[in-house]
Amino acid sequence: MTLPDFRRRKALHEPITVVTCYDYAFAHLVARTELDCILVGDSVAMVVHGHPSTLAADLPMMQLHTESVARGAGTKFIVADMPFLEHRKGQREAVSAAQLLLRAGAHAVKIEGAAGNLTCIQNLVEGGVPVMGHVGLTPQFIHAFGGFKVQGREDDAAERILADAKALETAGVFALVIEGVPAPLGKRITEALTIPTIGIGAGPATDGQVLVLHDLLGFTEKPPKLARAFGQVGAEALAALRAYDSAVKSAAFPTEKESYR
Repeated sequence: MTLPDFRRRKALHEPITVVTCYDYAFAHLVARTELDCILVGDSVAMVVHGHPSTLAADLPMMQLHTESVARGAGTKFIVADMPFLEHRKGQREAVSAAQLLLRAGAHAVKIEGAAGNLTCIQNLVEGGVPVMGHVGLTPQFIHAFGGFKVQGREDDAAERILADAKALETAGVFALVIEGVPAPLGKRITEALTIPTIGIGAGPATDGQVLVLHDLLGFTEKPPKLARAFGQVGAEALAALRAYDSAVKSAAFPTEKESYR
């Protein structure tokens, strides 16, 4: 998967698969699949570090996890999230942050929202930095939204999101994440753009889908409505941990086979 492939896949109506991944071990697993793209999401602050929102993901954290993923991802296309407000500090700071993430192994950065970001995005794109956009439920706006809530239910809100999507395409983003919106709006945005859309909680009509790896593997105890567990690795891991604990405490591990002589 390369940058030109995104538009090609939309034109051919070939769905794009994206998974959010944060470390070497899982990236190495993803590298052995046919998945198209890895997103190193700022959701790492929640999923890996236990914070209540994505706002705790700063540039050093994103750089560290991008480097870890890049070492295991093989030839997968990697997108790294731009941390909260990093791109709003000024053009110089935005360029520096993007430079660090691309040097860490990302092939592109993702920036949430449109208002106030368009000039920055255009500047990055003109400088050779591929940028993925993000509209709808943008988690970095959690305080402005009053929580993780579906966006675009009302007509005026839907029109604003559609306008943002078109503005981001004009600014030069190569693809657009649409998160947490009614399915008809996800379809409407997808049909209005020439760039591919990647949905998460935006219905089945987008050009691709993205899910957090921990959600789709079944690690999350209470996954969001937009997610589906395609496996129960979490339950199997829990059973393995309990079996190990029992084997040690009952002196069933280690045995002669697992001991050196």
